[in-house]
Amino acid sequence: MNLYIIRHAIAVEEGAAGYESDSERPLTDKGRKKMRQIAKGLRNLGVEFDLILSSPYVRARETAEILADTLKPKKKITFTENLIPSGNPELLIGEITDNYSVDNIALVGHEPHLSALIGILVAESSKMDLTLKKGGVCYLSADDLHHRDHRATLEWLLTPGILTEIGDK
Repeated sequence: MNLYIIRHAIAVEEGAAGYESDSERPLTDKGRKKMRQIAKGLRNLGVEFDLILSSPYVRARETAEILADTLKPKKKITFTENLIPSGNPELLIGEITDNYSVDNIALVGHEPHLSALIGILVAESSKMDLTLKKGGVCYLSADDLHHRDHRATLEWLLTPGILTEIGDK
């Protein structure tokens, strides 16, 4: 299984007027524009998704929609509470293994949850020192996530800047 772990793009600042709830903050115009370039970069790299699994928070949902519009996954976007900022990475892994039989899955969510997930999958520790920038993508491959140690291989980690350059080609 190929897992593409994607942090939402640039969103309206926390506490901004009109967005008292963190879950309601949308992407900024700059965030939407940059995410479209990032999605084109992924397409230029030959990335494909069978499924996009996303946090239901507005900024993650909008990021997932941009990815879906550009990359045309085989299945529609699915939302899960296991990708919200306070989500449990172990429950997310269980959800993936129990419910989705796909080769290529995109997981769209938030920090620090996504870094903890990567740490658990790669190093068996949620305390791995890694930060995913807004719009950043981490690609992991795994033979089987059913085992207790959930071992995956970190194939690459690309910043939004690198992906937008690839999207411009």
